[in-house]
Amino acid sequence: MGNSALKAHLETAQKTGVFQLTGKGLTEFPEDLQKLASNLRTIDLSNNKIELLPPLIGRFSILKSLVLNNNKLTALPEELCKLKKLETLHLNGNHLRQLPSAFGQLSALKTLSLSGNQLRTVPTQLCGLRHLDVVDLSKNQIQNVPDTVGELQAIELNLNQNQISQISVQISHCPRLKVLRLEENCLELSMLPQSILSDSQISLLAVEGNLFEIKKLRELDGYDKYMERFTATKKKFA
Repeated sequence: MGNSALKAHLETAQKTGVFQLTGKGLTEFPEDLQKLASNLRTIDLSNNKIELLPPLIGRFSILKSLVLNNNKLTALPEELCKLKKLETLHLNGNHLRQLPSAFGQLSALKTLSLSGNQLRTVPTQLCGLRHLDVVDLSKNQIQNVPDTVGELQAIELNLNQNQISQISVQISHCPRLKVLRLEENCLELSMLPQSILSDSQISLLAVEGNLFEIKKLRELDGYDKYMERFTATKKKFA
């Protein structure tokens, strides 16, 4: 893509606060964007070939939405964690194995999508995020859900299509968790904490495609309590 095309995009972005340049084969984050660091609210660079997010990303002080789906990112810079206004972060379809250690400082974050990466566990950094609503960790390589998950503030947690065979009983202590998606994992019924049914806030539990029949789930103690929550929620949205 020529400089004149990029210049036109930058001019538009200066007026709108939105910079969108998708599917252009970009191999790096456009350095010229830093000229707009103080007035961009949205950056979308999806479907490119970007391998590195430069430290200058930390200068985008009013950025609310950062979308980098389907690139070639293998890591994220610690500077990303300075974005105190960031509410939406979409990084689906990259090669990320972990999150920066200071990720918990993204205090405004509401929606986080990391589907189709190479995470092996639920990142503990997520537990510090007080405004998190939706977390998508589907299609990774997660094998177990650790005790720290009990502090997660999310309303919806998507763990579909991982390799999960163990889940900490602490998941039933998540204060706001209403939707838990665990489809197509490696769970035996005996490894699913019964407290999810009997003693949690979860009102939608999706577990199709594991190592047990759904009808066996219905025979567990606490299933009727879960169904009460499920039905009440359904009525609310009907």
